[in-house]
Amino acid sequence: MRTPIFTGACTALVTPFDRDGIDAAALINLVNWQIDSGIAALVACGTTGEPSTMEDDEWALALDTIIKAARGRVPVIAGTGGNNTAHVIRLARRAHELGADAQLCVTPYYNKSTHFGLIAHYKAISQDGSLPVIIYNVPSRTGLNLAPETLAELAKLDQVAGVKEASGDIIRLTDMMRLCGDSIAFYTGSDETIVPLMALGGLGVISVLSNIAPLETVQLTNAMLSGEIQKAAALQKQLMPLIHALFMEVNPIPVKAGLAMMGKLDDRLRLPLVSMGESNRAVLKAEMSKLGLLP
Repeated sequence: MRTPIFTGACTALVTPFDRDGIDAAALINLVNWQIDSGIAALVACGTTGEPSTMEDDEWALALDTIIKAARGRVPVIAGTGGNNTAHVIRLARRAHELGADAQLCVTPYYNKSTHFGLIAHYKAISQDGSLPVIIYNVPSRTGLNLAPETLAELAKLDQVAGVKEASGDIIRLTDMMRLCGDSIAFYTGSDETIVPLMALGGLGVISVLSNIAPLETVQLTNAMLSGEIQKAAALQKQLMPLIHALFMEVNPIPVKAGLAMMGKLDDRLRLPLVSMGESNRAVLKAEMSKLGLLP
């Protein structure tokens, strides 16, 4: 296997906003809190960070702020993925210049691609050589479900270091891992499948949950990495109601609501996303309270 970018828990970090743009002070505080809680890596401007509502310079500002706040303590992975291959490559080059350690590249959406198109897309990104690539499969967002056979071909590319698998389909995941062997690292992108994926040999999670429960997510992945499967399974079950609450509405609506309850940021999203509904907010608050996450 190529050297993994990280093992354990990586947070797909939210981007705090204020009236003028990015709330840099809140973002720096989040980075420090995450690292102090034991998080192994950070994704900047992934789906949870709302990059689709950012211009390129603002995307770069968010990434630069996170990299500088991290100060080399953990790897920072830049969300570069999109449905314009040339634009992905431009973002990867800029992320490299800013000091990112890797890039997270979602499969193309809307103008969805074939098996051969996906290979050509990721081959072009890999050949650019700016940053190692973690492929991101999230069919609920993209409308495209990466086939195990396609991933097996992509895993042969020099720059492809891993995959964030968020289909939630354990059978598909098992076939992916069977076909790829140990050539790349597997991370789950679905918090509800941390234990199943790691039991199959996956190295960790790129998590939404860890935005509000970093310590608990670290404890879960560390238990799996050390072979304490019963402990990890108990933690997974304990966290499931909160995980469900975090996806009652489109991510990152609930997780931003939760962080606002914790006093970490303003509950501010960019259209077309709006704040969490009151009935769902009450459910989220109750689950956070049960776990002692609220002040």
